[in-house]
Amino acid sequence: MEAGQLGKYIFQMKFSDTVLIVGFGSIGRRHANNILQNTNSKVMILSNRKNIDFTEFHNYHLYKNRIQIYNNFECCIKEKPSVAFITNETSLHVDFALKLARMNVDLFIEKPLSNSMKNLISLGKIINKNNLIVMVGCNFRFYPPIMKIKEIIDKKLLGKVISVQSENSSYLPDWHPKENYTKSYAARKELGGGVTLTQIHELDFLIYIFGKINSICSIVGKFSRLKVSADDICTCIMKSKNNAIIELHLDFFSKPYYKRLKIRGTKGTLIWNSDDNNIQYYGINHRDWKIIEIENNYKLTGKKVNLMYVHELQYFLTCVQNRQTPMNNFYESVEILKTAINIKSRSMK
Repeated sequence: MEAGQLGKYIFQMKFSDTVLIVGFGSIGRRHANNILQNTNSKVMILSNRKNIDFTEFHNYHLYKNRIQIYNNFECCIKEKPSVAFITNETSLHVDFALKLARMNVDLFIEKPLSNSMKNLISLGKIINKNNLIVMVGCNFRFYPPIMKIKEIIDKKLLGKVISVQSENSSYLPDWHPKENYTKSYAARKELGGGVTLTQIHELDFLIYIFGKINSICSIVGKFSRLKVSADDICTCIMKSKNNAIIELHLDFFSKPYYKRLKIRGTKGTLIWNSDDNNIQYYGINHRDWKIIEIENNYKLTGKKVNLMYVHELQYFLTCVQNRQTPMNNFYESVEILKTAINIKSRSMK
């Protein structure tokens, strides 16, 4: 089932279903609130934090009887969750996934799957043995411009794709202005942070749209004055299995926040950026640019940005309900992680 087919599916989670959220940082809070607002499930939160309060939940008074908070994993297991969202530090994703998979719990694992290939073979065997539904977070596959670009590429409007340029620039201290960015997992190498893994969104949708990566040349490292131990820039040139040349730039130190795609093919050129937020197409036989309509579009800096997370949630829960393999399932995400690790390990010195 593809993201574009979402409207054909309806999901329902019964009140008796319990969803476990492992970790309660910004993405854990987002998933918890979306589950509370879009299902009837109980939400159980596992966190080391001692200071979680009602202000972190939307309309807490409506949902307080469906919220449980624990600091102990064993207490959570006694509640027998049917689904778990693993949203803690990247370096701990696989440890918790292994524990929960052995207990027959379906899994949503926030991106990236891990920061290494360690124990992934063991996890895959358990997933297969227990017939689990496992999906790794890929919210940009549910963002209208990316969905439309994939549709355009699949329909061969650009002909054979020859060149792709993709950029994601942001300033890490601005991500969560009220928090100390130096303590965030994104800033810390030992927790699986760094721009290559934390901003794996681009690599995910590039592989989703243009296919598996066959060759890589990269420079990855810490180059800015940010107080981080992980990489703050990743720039690489890759070749896909379809011989598309892909240039990828990711960084943690740029203002303003900016994303863009430029795709050149034998029949024309397509561009999108997060400022204009429209898709422009120049056909090989045209003399001007044409704007391609994007249904239900919204800017990444606007209030509607949560919609792609809601659609991602709906899609995943539909797959759980129907026992249907999702996109960006465990095996697909392993290949994307392997590519990210190769980009880091093959970096020029």
